[in-house]
Amino acid sequence: MLDLTALKEILAYPRHIVITTHHKPDGDAMGSSLGLYNYLVQKGHHVKVITPTDYPVFLHWLPNNPEVLIYTEKKEESARYVAEADLIFCLDFNSLSRINELGERVREAAAKKVMIDHHLEPEDFDDYRYWSINACATAQLVYEFIVKEMKEPNLINKDVASCLYTGIMTDSGSFRFPTTTSAVHLIVADLIDKGAENWKIHQLVYDNFAENRLRFLGYCLLNKLEVLSEYNTAMISVSKEELERFNISTGDTEGLVNYALTINGIRLAALIIEREQLVKLSLRSTGDFPANEICKKYFQGGGHRNAAGGQSGESLDATVARFKQLLPEYKSLLIQ
Repeated sequence: MLDLTALKEILAYPRHIVITTHHKPDGDAMGSSLGLYNYLVQKGHHVKVITPTDYPVFLHWLPNNPEVLIYTEKKEESARYVAEADLIFCLDFNSLSRINELGERVREAAAKKVMIDHHLEPEDFDDYRYWSINACATAQLVYEFIVKEMKEPNLINKDVASCLYTGIMTDSGSFRFPTTTSAVHLIVADLIDKGAENWKIHQLVYDNFAENRLRFLGYCLLNKLEVLSEYNTAMISVSKEELERFNISTGDTEGLVNYALTINGIRLAALIIEREQLVKLSLRSTGDFPANEICKKYFQGGGHRNAAGGQSGESLDATVARFKQLLPEYKSLLIQ
């Protein structure tokens, strides 16, 4: 639990603070990180956001994005910030393995660590924790941390609001997932009142892709989509060569798995992509089907019940075959 008194005492005076988030950050990871950044700098803190890897270009518009350091591109500078930090905020992840090589830097740092997250089964590396699996996004928790715990709603300016709106919008599936409660809509309304231009943010995130990304999407839907009707499952698998053919960059495959889930009757969708070192899996499901259980049990991953991810050290073909082989185990849940 969060020891608010102790953390408030730490934040009462200017500190050197690092904010980090999971590798290949998505909208919630960057929205919550830069939202917290834009809040803390108003309080006089010296803050640096460090991401383990690069992230989608369609998130580069976020306020103060130029202040972000990418660890894989500037390791020595990033390591220095981590080593000199008084406080490290760990957002949208609950295990240091999720930030790759940066994880050991954070673990060894003398700084106090604060986890703000909404994923299951957090690792106990943190000193302070603001955590709830019921939140639709880490950005929601950052909002509640500022407003309810720190009691500083006046510091949610347009920059903070724009970042947090982005995080909530993307991780809630544009407000359509079950975790989008009435409380979330009230938060979003407040963020709009405080300057978040909802229509513009939606356009910047969802209508801001290169031509090759759209052609890649069409190619995948026409040639790579496989429907396993007997298991109410659909999947898309993509090789490294196909990624290279369409000049795919970070973020271009985001949301692709959701197209498979839109097919009538489909309860489980999978996107399986061959990357440089490993094969990555993204699973989405409907209702109470446990996508996270499959990722945790078979693919060294985890996540939420209806949105989870994993990885495999096997070849793409072997990973696809293993995914198909496990479906009979879940048939009773898939054909409900």
